[in-house]
This record gives sequence, structure tokens and C-alpha cells, in this order.
Amino acid sequence: MNKITCVCLGVKDMAASIHFYRDKLGFHTDETEDQPAVIFFDTPGTKFELFPLEQLMQDIGDPTLSIAKGFNGITLAYNVPCREEVDEVIALVKQAGGIVVKKPQNAFWGGYHAYFKDLDDYYWEVAWGPNFRYDENGLLIF
Repeated sequence: MNKITCVCLGVKDMAASIHFYRDKLGFHTDETEDQPAVIFFDTPGTKFELFPLEQLMQDIGDPTLSIAKGFNGITLAYNVPCREEVDEVIALVKQAGGIVVKKPQNAFWGGYHAYFKDLDDYYWEVAWGPNFRYDENGLLIF
């Protein structure tokens, strides 16, 4: 586990955020809609993702999570090439002292994933997807 494949921002207004990042700042994406369920931007080495904040909090599944308690809507992702590796990484996280907040399970989007908190309460998603592909540098390709 030595890469960050995705940085996700939970946003309050998808259309406004997409307009800001794609249309004003020039972040590259193949997505042309203004209200997709999720959007990924191509950046060197890492995907940059926008996802509705409330849905992100639900997806994480940590009952202690709230904006009032300081959650800023940022998660990091470690995407893996095979389903079994999600379980392996989560076992490693447990051994290292991380806190698993969502055990490995099937995801609503067709993959398999889990969430954990590191020692400073940063949330990470470990995910495998049946359509995940990687380039020669390990960049996730959709």
C-alpha cells in the first residue's frame, strides 16, 4: 500500500463545484454533464473526485461522522487490482492500528470496498472495481 489513487472531496453543490473545477480552473475530465452522480478529473498520478457530501458520509458508514464534529469531506482512496486485495489491505490496516469503519463489502456501484481511519482520523477507502484499469504508471483509468 504505497500510493494514493484518488482524492475525493465531498461537495455541497455538485453543479457549482464542477463548474468551478472543470469550467473555470480547467481540470480535465471526459464528463460533460453538470449533475453526474460522481465525477473524476485526470491529474498526474492521481484521480481527483467530487462526490455529494451527504452521500459520501453515508458511503463511509461511520455513525460518529458528522460535519459538526469536524469532518471536512476529504477522503483518500487506495484502489487495488483484485477484489481479494481489499481484504488483505484491511487486515494490514488493523495490524497497524488503523480503525476499520466499514468492513469489506459489495459497493452500490458494483465493486467491493471498505473504509478505515488512520491514526489522525483521516478516512481512506480501499476499493476494487470490475472495470478498474491502470496505466503503466498505476494511474486509474475509467
